[in-house]
Amino acid sequence: ACRKRDVGQEQIDQLVSGIQRQVETAGEAEIPSKRIGELVMDGLRQLDSVAYIRFASVYRDFSEARDFEEFASTVQEAANEQG
Repeated sequence: ACRKRDVGQEQIDQLVSGIQRQVETAGEAEIPSKRIGELVMDGLRQLDSVAYIRFASVYRDFSEARDFEEFASTVQEAANEQG
């Protein structure tokens, strides 16, 4: 998702480490893959909006251009609300 984006390897490593810590501290024997996907999406949302949309398109199985448009619109609205 971060390919050809201005995201350094160190940032990606920090994201992965953060997700790993969250999984480890959850105290659960098993973590559903859906939860891990949500953690990745949350991390990418904060890191790079394009990478976030790219990952979401695969994770949520976008099948039409409209899916991208709707999701990108919600990302833009959230960014505008955060200022």
